[in-house]
Amino acid sequence: MAFVKTAAEIKEISAAFSAPRFTDARRAHLTFKSTEDFVADVLPPGLQPGAQPLVTVTVGEFGSNCVGDFAGATISMAARHGTTEGAYVLTMFMSTDHAIIYGRDLFGEPKKQADIALNIIGDQLRGTVDRMGVRLIDLSLSLGEDAGPARTQAKSFNIKAQPAANGDGLEADAVLTVAEFDNDLRVNRSAQGTLILSGTIHDPLDDIPINEIIAAGYIEGDLAAHARAIDTIPAADFLPYAYGRLDHWPALDTSERRADAAE
Repeated sequence: MAFVKTAAEIKEISAAFSAPRFTDARRAHLTFKSTEDFVADVLPPGLQPGAQPLVTVTVGEFGSNCVGDFAGATISMAARHGTTEGAYVLTMFMSTDHAIIYGRDLFGEPKKQADIALNIIGDQLRGTVDRMGVRLIDLSLSLGEDAGPARTQAKSFNIKAQPAANGDGLEADAVLTVAEFDNDLRVNRSAQGTLILSGTIHDPLDDIPINEIIAAGYIEGDLAAHARAIDTIPAADFLPYAYGRLDHWPALDTSERRADAAE
């Protein structure tokens, strides 16, 4: 039955979960120096700041072996867990529900749905993220030379946490995960660019200080990921950060407006 998977179907699903690949990726990235105070404020327990308060913004388009085609954007910061260095994902935006559900449930990625665009005309690139009528990310790059094919690796930290069914805190302790990416790049272009971050009560990206742009670039290629759980965080300790990753539900209260209209 479709609502109850067979052993063969479970095997196929497990394969898609355990070895996701994101193919024919086109992704722009820009890294800037923020402030140590900001990183200290938003980095959750269990993670330590990187050597510098670096924040990276990415905007891209992807194919996949698991969630179809989608566009996505990420804001992450340099962090470490013990001796493992990576990037803590502060927030993510996706264009499809498949990409949201898969990454949120599997890796613990803090994903929200948004309208995402990546446009390239000649050597000029623009990546944008719009959500709830606000342009949250506006990234503009002037692309430089292509360094040619390359193989690179990267790590990202995410946290799986579930609100309690009764609405009081979290259901259980949060789980810290690390995703390791093996990147097979066909295009690897340097760039210079500008970045504008705006915000709303749901997505306060304008709270992120931008002090100095450090690097930017554009890549094309295939990205293969493998993730695992590496630690837990007590539910009470992670709760402020868990709620900060969500929309601000009280601001979405329309009950009084509808009651007034009915009178």
